[in-house]
This record gives sequence, structure tokens and C-alpha cells, in this order.
Amino acid sequence: MVGEATWARPAVEALLATALELVPSGEAEAMFASHDSALTRFANSRIHQNVAEHDATLRVRVVDDARTGVATTNRLDAEGLREVVERASAISRRARPNPEAAVLAHPSPAAVPPGLGYFAATADADPTERALGARAVIAAGDRRGLEVSGAFSTDSSTLAVANSRGLWNMHSATQAKLLTVMMDGRGASGYAQATSPDVGAIDAALVGEEAADKAVRGADPVDMEPGEYQVILGEYAVGTILEYLAWIAFSGLAAEEGRSCMEIGRPVMGSNVTIWDDGLDPTGMPTAIDYEGVPKQRVNLIVDGVARAVVHDSATARRAGTRSTGHGLPAPNVWGPLSWNLFMAPGSGTPATMLAGIKRGIWVTRFHYVNIVHAKRGILTGMTKDGTFLIEDGKITRPIRNLRFTQSIPEAFSRIAEIGSDTRLVAAEYSGIYARVPALKIDRFSFTGATSDEGSG
Repeated sequence: MVGEATWARPAVEALLATALELVPSGEAEAMFASHDSALTRFANSRIHQNVAEHDATLRVRVVDDARTGVATTNRLDAEGLREVVERASAISRRARPNPEAAVLAHPSPAAVPPGLGYFAATADADPTERALGARAVIAAGDRRGLEVSGAFSTDSSTLAVANSRGLWNMHSATQAKLLTVMMDGRGASGYAQATSPDVGAIDAALVGEEAADKAVRGADPVDMEPGEYQVILGEYAVGTILEYLAWIAFSGLAAEEGRSCMEIGRPVMGSNVTIWDDGLDPTGMPTAIDYEGVPKQRVNLIVDGVARAVVHDSATARRAGTRSTGHGLPAPNVWGPLSWNLFMAPGSGTPATMLAGIKRGIWVTRFHYVNIVHAKRGILTGMTKDGTFLIEDGKITRPIRNLRFTQSIPEAFSRIAEIGSDTRLVAAEYSGIYARVPALKIDRFSFTGATSDEGSG
């Protein structure tokens, strides 16, 4: 347990206390973050890289007379602490006053269940264990004659925050993620991933079989004309949609600036949609505190289709006349608060019942190249990828070439005909957001272009 052994609580407490004591005037916040991460990559059906990194940083935020200065260092000796505090203080003296942003969190102890989100097996995972997982994935592709690429990562991290108002909170967690893309050399591809705080919960062979099955079934795709279709969105596609809603809809800053579709107290989606954020749920990727040190709260964002709340950091909460929900990002933060432990309530659907009744529709494995068209209306655009199939008379019949979608998500989520009974924890590709979601059957979903129109495969 490298991370915990190196940065035990007393050492972190002493580090943050020393940094705060060095601040000459005003209020201050000290944030410590350490990561012990390792990654095994494979490409062309061979393991080709194994890397590991250990990093620990201290970020100091000084607030003096409504002026804010932030500085960061990974030099954690006495001289490094003096230097980072001097830089943060100097920046604050030169900054323009901004009372709206110059906010520190009030003390609030985090009641974290022992060991929440931390698994020694993940922290101790070595290259051999990751290589065995990678080889299991590669073997699944080899049996089908596919070219396999992907990565298997393990990470242990510690986040601790203290400020001059008396706040002090700390949480250690682990993460493991295995993902793969398999290709047949003629344009067909399949994707799968698994993620968990516990590396032992990842079934590498199952991940390999899932991707291989999609790639084999994706051979010789046919064209599909753009239009509105019934769709079944797999969990990866649903996870990507929630990732973007986290930025454009569920943020207190987006609501404050009038660019969120969340009209609190009003229906914004179908009555069968319930979405929430909960950093303490062990079935997700737990993170007990945010980057301001505020304990995570469960926030019921949408309940039975009705917008109930957005998430807040200390600054947006003060302006909204409420309290932070524990969703602050590291300072300086122009993005506002972010929900990154998302959940969507399951239904009772099975693959068979969701397929039933679809005369001509589309099965979507995942989306990529997603962009925001209109934040207020929740309109996104992007491409299908790694397993897009035609549904005819209640059965998946053949692969189709990738399509571009352009769709208002609140409108689409008002047309959900059925929700899957199983959920999957999905890791966002870039943002660090995690979502536990079901598959969705949607009555109408708009596809506005085909692969040939995009000029790419």
C-alpha cells in the first residue's frame, strides 16, 4: 500500500498545518494530492508498455482582502513549502478583488465509512497482474483473428484539505480500469471496458469476449440513412450522455448563468428518469470529499423526471444562498462545481424485452467526438462507434456504418420507453467522471449524418 504507507495521516496533517502557518496574512487553504498510478498498454495484440508514476503535490490558495492567489508545488520540504506560500501570497497581492470567487469552505467533518473506496489489492497490483489481464483480453481477440489494443491501469490516491477556518478532511481511494478496442482489419471494431475500486472485481476475459463479439458481428456494415429511429443505447453511450449533462446541466454555475436545462421544480425529462450524484455509494467510484475538503452529499438531481437540485461548490453555494454539496474542483476553478459520481435508476427491462416491438431501429454501443450544440436545450452531437447495429422485427440483424447524432437529451430522455434492469459502472474517457447507468430504449433519437458524410470511418 504505497500511497498510504508514504503519506499517513499524521504526515499529511503536519504538512498542511505547516503550509497554513507560513501564510503571512489573510485566509488560506492547503490541498494535498498524491497518486501512485501504473499502466500496462497493449497494441497490435502485444503488451508494449508498462509505466508507473508517483506524484504528490501541494496547492496553496491565499485569500486576502477578496484577492485570491493560487500556487502549486511537488517539492514538499521546508524550502518548497516556503516558496509555494510566497508565490500564492504574491499572486494574491497582485490580483483584482473578486468577493464572488474568494470563498473558503467552512469546517464540516467527513463521516467516511472505514475503507470506503480503498482496496489493498488495487494499491498493491503489480505489472504481472495487469499483464495477465491484458493477455486474457488479447487471447479473446486472437481466437477471433482480431487486432487488439487497450490499457489496464491501477491507481491509489490520497486527497487532503485544510484551511485557516478549521476545516480538515482526508480520503484515500483506489481505482482500476481495463479497456480494449478490437479491429478486424476491414473497418469493424468492438469496444469494452470495466472499472472498479477493486481490481479483483474486473473480469478481463469477459471484457475481451465482449469487445471481440462486437467486432466480429460488426463485419461488412451497411449504410443507414439519417433520420429519427427507435434506439437502444448501451451503458457506455448512456454514461457519455451523463458525463456531458454533468457539465451543462447539473452544475450550479451553469444554472446561475442561465445555460442549464435544469428548471428546478419542473419536469425536464420523462417520469421514469431519476438521476443522482453520490460520492459515498460503494457501488460507484467513491470520493468522500471534494477539492475544497467539503464532504460529499448525495444530491437528487432529477426525481421522476422533475429537476430537483444542482450541485454546488463553496462559491456558487454562497451566491445561491445555500451550502456546498461537496462538488468543488481545484482552485483556480473557472468550470464551477462538477458532479462526478453519477447514478441513473434502473428499470425492469431485459435485452429481449427492450428489443421486442422495434420494427426498424438502431443499437448503439457508445458515442465519441461528442460536442455541445446548445447547452440550454441540452443538444449534443457526436458519432456512434465500435458496434452500431440495425434492429429489425425485434432482433439485431446486421451492422451499420457509424452515424452522427444531433439530439436534445432532455427531449430524448422524455421518450424513454424502457430502462434496463442491470447497471454498469462506466468511466468517462477523459473527464474523470464515473456513472453507474442502465441501457435505455428510446422511442425517437435523431441521426443527422452518416460516416461517409463525415469523411472518416
